[in-house]
Amino acid sequence: MTIDIVDLTSADYSDLSPIQLAMVRAAQSKKDKIVKEAEKNKNELKFFMIANNTARSTALRDALAEIEKQKQADIETVKNDLDYQLAYEALGSEGDENGPYRYPQNPNYNLSYSERFLVVRQYYMDVTSDPNARLKAYGADTLARSYLGEYYQTLYDLLRSYC
Repeated sequence: MTIDIVDLTSADYSDLSPIQLAMVRAAQSKKDKIVKEAEKNKNELKFFMIANNTARSTALRDALAEIEKQKQADIETVKNDLDYQLAYEALGSEGDENGPYRYPQNPNYNLSYSERFLVVRQYYMDVTSDPNARLKAYGADTLARSYLGEYYQTLYDLLRSYC
């Protein structure tokens, strides 16, 4: 996937977390869908106008310009939404009155369960390179049971598959 909804080399986007990168990929998918749909609509319109011998009319030019204008407006909406999501996620990832968010010292309950899954998985992957010790430590983690909810068993199965 080529990411062109944002310039990832710019200072604003160069230090994105994995969660933020997932947001960028989702926004890129939306943008790609908008572009594909606009191109499809343009081609259908051209073929319709050609079939009716009106391809050289200004109506085609105006209709194509309107499709392009709508496409750009939709892409701008997706980009603005992405910027808002990234800013909001960055605020939520900084921390609270107990300090910066870090699992297990100060877990971030503002995250979705799938995002929590990624945080806990990364924590255990960083703790040790021994898969058996990792699985044993995770099995003894009582915080993870409540923090991950339904995802607890999924992560347990994943860590067990590394053994």
